[in-house]
Amino acid sequence: MEVKMKLAVNVDHFATIREARRSSEPEPALAALLAEQAGAEGIVCHIRADRRHIKERDLHVFRQTIKTKLNIEMAATEEMKQIAQEVKPDVVSLVPERPEELTTEGGLDVISNKEHLISHIKELKKAGITVSIFVDPDVDQISACHEVGADLIEINTSKYSELKPGRERDEALAEVKRTAEHAVSLGLDVHAGHGLDYKNVGPIAQIPELKEFSIGFSIVARAAIVGVTQAVKEMFELLQ
Repeated sequence: MEVKMKLAVNVDHFATIREARRSSEPEPALAALLAEQAGAEGIVCHIRADRRHIKERDLHVFRQTIKTKLNIEMAATEEMKQIAQEVKPDVVSLVPERPEELTTEGGLDVISNKEHLISHIKELKKAGITVSIFVDPDVDQISACHEVGADLIEINTSKYSELKPGRERDEALAEVKRTAEHAVSLGLDVHAGHGLDYKNVGPIAQIPELKEFSIGFSIVARAAIVGVTQAVKEMFELLQ
């Protein structure tokens, strides 16, 4: 039986539109519910230190309304750990964060932060939260994710996503597959995301070790034209 690929929809940029006018709409939680009804099996959001889009209020509304799975991306800081312990999402994804970046620029350097991450992850797990790490397709970094106690990883697909079809993109794709296989051999669940869109998701969706894809901006951009339900359905069909 063919395994269905799961789609988790990142709703950050519905909040970005809201904050562009300091308005109360669009409502990210409504977008999340529409995405669930259209086939999404998870909702992802990133609460940043500068609160540029998602706010604490959004997290609480998500927690009360989302029926599938709530995955909150956040930096591995004390402030964010306290938020996670209060909201209790299903998953916390630990990501690197720089104030001046437009979007997350790369995977977390787990190797250089092992000691801190071991204690941080232990506290999150004590609260009953599954812990994911957003990581570059690097075998050593993925081994470190296992060593610090992560339950799953999300492989950063930005290198693949930024390349046009050809030899270089094929090599980047092979790199994702190779590291996904390594992660599975360690007992980690493997997700993928960053920069994936309607044109480039096909080849990477054929990697059997990848069970779920986190996709945000391209779906939000498509939704501005065809609506949330149609945008999510189109992406979900491409993944299958």
